[in-house]
Amino acid sequence: MAKSLRSKWRRKCRAVKRERYGAKELERLKKTLGVNDNGTQDVEMSEISKIATVVNAETIKENAKTNEDKEAQDAERMDVDSVGKRIYNKRTMRDQYGNYPVWMNKRKITKHKKGRAKSQKGTTRPQKRLTRRMKKQRNKSESKTDSDN
Repeated sequence: MAKSLRSKWRRKCRAVKRERYGAKELERLKKTLGVNDNGTQDVEMSEISKIATVVNAETIKENAKTNEDKEAQDAERMDVDSVGKRIYNKRTMRDQYGNYPVWMNKRKITKHKKGRAKSQKGTTRPQKRLTRRMKKQRNKSESKTDSDN
């Protein structure tokens, strides 16, 4: 943005607003947390057992092991169920049947097709005409392989 008078004035006004709204937001935050200006709290946090439960590390590890076993079983089931699911290739944006996703619009599909044609064109080498010298070399190599057989 250029340093015109108008942009400088706008920047100044935004700074004033930021300061004013920051103070209001801080007051609102303190009010929702129940903190007074003195720093005292309206609500005592001593009764934390009502809010959270304390658990040993051993029980957490045991629960994690059982969860892993359940997830492994679910994954096996998911593999069986995923027969009807479509798997999309990130590069080509097509599924295993060669179809594009439903949400993709026609313009984007044609754009992808054009790009795909260009990439295929770049990888395949166009057939050049053979010169007489190349034809002779090819004929010699073919005749050698025929005579060897």
